[in-house]
Amino acid sequence: MTRKKKEAQLSALMEQIREHFNGVILVAEQGKPLLYEAVGFAELSQGQEPARTLTTESMFELASVSKPITALGIIRLHQAGLLELDDTVSRWLPELPYPGITIRHLLTHTSGLPDYIALFSEKWNPAQIAVNADVLNMLAAHRPAPLFAPQDSWMYSNTGYIMLAILIERISGQSYADFLSEQIFQPLGMARTRIYNRRLDPDAVPSNYAWGYVYRLEHGGYVLPDAVPAMNYVHYLDGLQGDGMVNSTAMDLLRLDRALYDDKFIQPQLREAMFTPVTLHNGETFDYGFGWLIEQHPQLGRAVSHSGGWPGYATFLKRYIERDLTIILLQNGERDYNYTQQLLRSVEQALADEPMEVPQAAAPRTLFPLTAEDYEPFLGEYLFQDEQGQSLSAEVFIEHSQLCMRLGNGMTFVLLPISPTRFYEQQTATELEFGEIEASKSSRLIWYEHDSDSVAQRVR
Repeated sequence: MTRKKKEAQLSALMEQIREHFNGVILVAEQGKPLLYEAVGFAELSQGQEPARTLTTESMFELASVSKPITALGIIRLHQAGLLELDDTVSRWLPELPYPGITIRHLLTHTSGLPDYIALFSEKWNPAQIAVNADVLNMLAAHRPAPLFAPQDSWMYSNTGYIMLAILIERISGQSYADFLSEQIFQPLGMARTRIYNRRLDPDAVPSNYAWGYVYRLEHGGYVLPDAVPAMNYVHYLDGLQGDGMVNSTAMDLLRLDRALYDDKFIQPQLREAMFTPVTLHNGETFDYGFGWLIEQHPQLGRAVSHSGGWPGYATFLKRYIERDLTIILLQNGERDYNYTQQLLRSVEQALADEPMEVPQAAAPRTLFPLTAEDYEPFLGEYLFQDEQGQSLSAEVFIEHSQLCMRLGNGMTFVLLPISPTRFYEQQTATELEFGEIEASKSSRLIWYEHDSDSVAQRVR
């Protein structure tokens, strides 16, 4: 397919999605944009201040798309001869109470470190903004059990990438922000990229910044996550770096993409290691390298990618390294996760010269009027169990006159009524339903997830 045909198809796609998309999208072939557009708002109107629209140079918080950049910082230290990938973390972090973990384990999510988010939701003072040192100190003080022995399994680990950021600081003698700026952002001309914690440093808002908004039915539209009580963690976890908090633009990410093909910037053998699936102790492999998910696309060949999600932001960077194609998607007002996934598939279809399916937005949901008394049959504890016998508890309770669900891993969700027994959960864009109500109590809870349904039985 010719370049002009790809440009035409992608342009036609944008015309179809404008009503449902808020963000910047950049699609490139050999580093040259086929599509590069900004749609929607960067900041909603406040008082007398008018709304501000997005531009292609708007800066977004990248959320977990920061992880490949943190991993690249470690690679730069390795290239400089300051560390080996199989060095034990305890060499620099002796206070970390989990022996046998190497830098490679942190990079590949095979360390088994416990989740700091669950720990902080239980033990941290939410009035205080945490920084990286607090994560290390909390792990040392409370010593939650590891999830598994190093390299025995794979589990996505935000904790591991916080530890990598601390390692960068201890080994380099610089701050995480200064090291990345000196080693990556400045050499690559990424002038609109920086580490920024906006609640920790509210007076330093970058120019043309894209404020992240969440869509909330109960608020009648888009609001800042700071206005949602259930999202108070965006405040007290705002000082952390490494697993997130790189802020950038679509064009700067394309500059990063180009550098990853450059043998002078990253040695070929290290590049190959970055994009090689990790092998576990039992011989199984998992399609994750050093900060990159790895896949083989049927038409577009080998691809590496990372996505990011944090209240207010949905981000995506995918590189089809055999075809030299790049997709960059930065949203600061995602309304429907499924719609975003459909959009990405549509772009891939256009690039692969396949029939393109235009994303279909979900029908608008409306709240059903229920009272706290109506919630009484649903209150209690439920237990989800998968086919492998793994279980996850879920406590259903009322807080601030809303029905809530707290999972055993510490995650808490607000359940909004859309029928007498069915509820919508906005963070995951999924629905849940309470069933078989007997003696004024529901006996089970069904979670309608994107690809499957999970059923939990009442245990209390």
